[in-house]
This record gives sequence, C-alpha cells and structure tokens, in this order.
Amino acid sequence: MTIKNIFSLIAFSIIIFSNTTRVHSIEADVFVQSTVNRAAKTLGGNLSKEERVEKLKDIARETVDIEGIGFYSLGANRKNLSSNQLEEYKKVFSGYFLKSFASRLAEYSNPEIEVNSKKVINKNYTIVSSTLVATVNRPEVQIQWRVYTKDPDNLLIRDLIIEGLSLARTQKEEFSSIINSNDGKIEALLKNLSDFAAK
Repeated sequence: MTIKNIFSLIAFSIIIFSNTTRVHSIEADVFVQSTVNRAAKTLGGNLSKEERVEKLKDIARETVDIEGIGFYSLGANRKNLSSNQLEEYKKVFSGYFLKSFASRLAEYSNPEIEVNSKKVINKNYTIVSSTLVATVNRPEVQIQWRVYTKDPDNLLIRDLIIEGLSLARTQKEEFSSIINSNDGKIEALLKNLSDFAAK
C-alpha cells in the first residue's frame, strides 16, 4: 500500500479534526463522538475548500499527536538520525501529514460516525469503536480510534484502525520500505515527504 493510498483511507475516516473546545477530563468515547459531530457540521458548512483545508490543519495541530505518529512511523530508523536530521524529519512529516489529510478530507460533507463502545487498554490508551454509517455511495465501515489518555485533560488521537487495518502501522511499513530501498538513507524519505507536501 502506498503513502497516497494510506491517506485516501484517512480522508474519509479521520474526521476527528473538528473545532473542538477542550473539555477537562473528558471520556475517550465522548471525546470522539463530540468531535466527529462538530467535524460533520464544519464540513457541511458554507466554507470554500481552501478555507476548510486551512481550518482542518489548525484543528489537527491541536487534537492529534502528529509528532508521536511521526516518530512511530519512523520506527527503529529513528535511532540512526542525528539531532539535525530528526528536527528536519519532524518538520517535513508535519507538513506532509497536514497536507495529506486536509486536502482530501475537505472534499467530504456531512460524514456520519456513530460511537458504539470503548475499551480501556491501560491508563495511557483507550480504544473507541465506531461505525461510519453507510450511504448510497459507500458501505458501512468499522473504525477504531486509538486515543492517548495519559493526560485526561488533553486527549490525543494516535491511530485509526479501519476494518482491522492500522493506518499507523501501514505507514510505518511504507516508510521503512522507502528507507530500505535507498540503502538506509533517511534523505530519500525526507525528499519523498517534502515533494508530496510541495505539490
């Protein structure tokens, strides 16, 4: 699966990026349901595509652990980076991530997700199960949200599992493949991500 395909999946599923007001000590399932409801309202509004993209980017910076996802996606290759390379990767990954989901998600309007249940894994993580409601144009989709709950006043999304497929793990495998096919050079991945973000 290519990087582009990964974010095609994310486009219709990562609708957590809404204009969410922080609520202290909110439960993970309430966090997901309230944010998807607000996202649907935002995407169904009268904003232009460009306005939606910029708003979604701002919201994502506040609600998603972009840096954590980036480090996980880098995997064991992270230990081979110098401090300068790591800083460059963080910057490039953030631009890549924001461009990837925001531009695709802005195409959607009124996606409906229903939260079904939650399962507390430990004090740091809760899995929230939900359903993307079927329409005449798409089938029902089961989505699980991996919510980082270490700080109950600042919940963050770290992964989506769509019909059993972890997007974070898939992205990690894709990044590893790019690096390994270029003699272990991180520069190849940086260029790939930079080129994508610059399109």
